[in-house]
Amino acid sequence: MRRRRLPHICSSFFQTFREAPFCVGQKHICVFFLELFLCFSCGKLKNGEKEWKDYFEYKMADKTGRAMKQGFVKQKSSGEIRLNKYLSDAGVCSRREADRMIEAGAVTVDGVAAVQGMKIRPEQHVFVKGKEVAREQEMILLAVNKPRGIVCTTDTRWDDRTIYDLLNYPKRIFSVGRLDKESEGLLLMTNNGDILNKIMRAGNYHEKEYLVTVDKEITPEFLKKMAEGVYLRELEVKTRPCRVELAGEKRFRIVLTQGLNRQIRRMCETLHYKVTRLVRVRIMNIELGDLRPGEYRSITRAEWASLQAQLKHSENPGSSRKKNQNFERNREIR
Repeated sequence: MRRRRLPHICSSFFQTFREAPFCVGQKHICVFFLELFLCFSCGKLKNGEKEWKDYFEYKMADKTGRAMKQGFVKQKSSGEIRLNKYLSDAGVCSRREADRMIEAGAVTVDGVAAVQGMKIRPEQHVFVKGKEVAREQEMILLAVNKPRGIVCTTDTRWDDRTIYDLLNYPKRIFSVGRLDKESEGLLLMTNNGDILNKIMRAGNYHEKEYLVTVDKEITPEFLKKMAEGVYLRELEVKTRPCRVELAGEKRFRIVLTQGLNRQIRRMCETLHYKVTRLVRVRIMNIELGDLRPGEYRSITRAEWASLQAQLKHSENPGSSRKKNQNFERNREIR
């Protein structure tokens, strides 16, 4: 590489580094500089600026992805945890079902019958009906293309085919939010309850994008009203302002930051339109892409890294409740 290109490349590098959404320690910085120098010396980065930028993004995504996994395992293996959550994480059953099993005497901890609300430590041994169980150590995060006609619930009383029947995944996972039976598209599945809560909590304003087809021609007035927010009489609430753009004579894209029950369908019905097809194409930075109906894939390291950066300052409902409780307690003391 010619020397005259080096100052420009270094300047662009520092600009990209400042804008990178990752927290990188001094050790990683030194290591990266060394790797970059060696790549220049060996002629691996021949195409200049674009190629080393791609290399930089790959390295940062790789390190952040590994950090997420390590953090998940550390979180799983440290501190006390409620027994019903432990059983849920172990894939035995839901928390509610775990409470019923504890009440029925089917759960023991270190040979002693468990009681409701108890917490356990990592070194303790939990048995369900005489069989020892352990929490899942691997973090799972899948992107699924949910077909039409599939429900996102574990309730089988209505003989509907569930997303769990469709995937038949070998480990216990749960959906991040839901899509109703007639809707299709991107659905995230995970075993990480914290990620689920942070993505779904409306107060965090995380984006979800949909491609919607309706039964008649779309007018500018319809798009304007959808974007400004629509009062839903059944729910007694006005939807948040959102981004809406025309995508065809009878199709539009909409980006929501809340997830009311059947929100898009209700908004369209209020404005005298009927939804004929609804596809979710994006959740935050994760896109449906060319994933076929019924298929799933693991989230890539780059997607994990970007998702972690966006969730960094998000709260889950539990932490929000604790803050409110602490605020009320401090106010009473004063």
